Amino acid sequence: MKRVTLLDVARHAGVSRATASLVVRNSPLVSSATREAVEKAIAELGYVYNLGAARMRASRSQTVGVIIPNLTNPFFAVLLSGIESVLEKAGFAVILANSYDSPVKQDMFVGRAREHGVDGLIVCPAAGTEKRFIEDALKWGMPIIQTLRAVPGTVTDYSGMDQHDGMHEAVNCLYEFGHRKIGYIASTLYHSAHTERLAKFREAMSARGLEPLFVRHLESTHQAARMAVPEIMNQRIRPTALLCHNDVLALGLHRGLCDLGVMPGRDVSLIGFDNVAETDLVIPGLASVATEPFKVGESAANLFLRRIQQPDAEFLTKVEPTYFVQRGSCGPVRDFADA
Repeated sequence: MKRVTLLDVARHAGVSRATASLVVRNSPLVSSATREAVEKAIAELGYVYNLGAARMRASRSQTVGVIIPNLTNPFFAVLLSGIESVLEKAGFAVILANSYDSPVKQDMFVGRAREHGVDGLIVCPAAGTEKRFIEDALKWGMPIIQTLRAVPGTVTDYSGMDQHDGMHEAVNCLYEFGHRKIGYIASTLYHSAHTERLAKFREAMSARGLEPLFVRHLESTHQAARMAVPEIMNQRIRPTALLCHNDVLALGLHRGLCDLGVMPGRDVSLIGFDNVAETDLVIPGLASVATEPFKVGESAANLFLRRIQQPDAEFLTKVEPTYFVQRGSCGPVRDFADA
């Protein structure tokens, strides 16, 4: 039988978990009516207050520092939702920072987070983060979970994704549609996810006897990608297909191609990565590799909870699979691009 939790009691009584917690701790801050409703729910559900666990929690701040590199990317908003969904149920509050992919801003936040006594960190490391950042956190005895990206040469709990299957499925779809002149649009930010994703693209191409037509690095914004389209499409050997590091770049290219009257899926195939909600809103829909950021966030939060409960446990890695989602932007090769 599933153990009854304080969250179950709160829901049964129609109050927040924080209010239910005040009742079981005999706080004078709740009304008699609210106390009566919560105590009734406790009796009906058979909830038992774990005093030992409560004492352990009392030594903590019940806060977690979460550092995300770019909240303007909808992918990271979904990741954060996954993290919060688990931590909230466990009674933790999130203190959020947007590093803007700056190691300096990241360091500043960690300093402030330590001053406020956070119980640990969940970090998607900024591009260019050095080993020292992770080593210092471990030296301080601060639980730290890396998610989506990992600083090279460091070992911590990690939640991320397996880039292999989704990338191979995407390249195979292009290959089956007759594409051989395939360009890759990468980010200008160098981190483990960038390196791994590009490596899997090259691996998938090589498995089919192909070499990338080119690898082009762009700032990871819609506008930068949109403005780069004329140069990309006016090369002497034009690509018949473009595969992008993420959907931010792919959606910018989608708009830029349409600006030129080049229809994605008809005149040139276009594939993104992450499968954010906007991929299904453009016309034609943007084919993309799905990466399950909500599940990755849940895994990161669960790894954090495990770490604070078992400080000396071995480090774990949790990865979610990726898979290709076909939409209208991916179609058969066209002769106009020197196919």
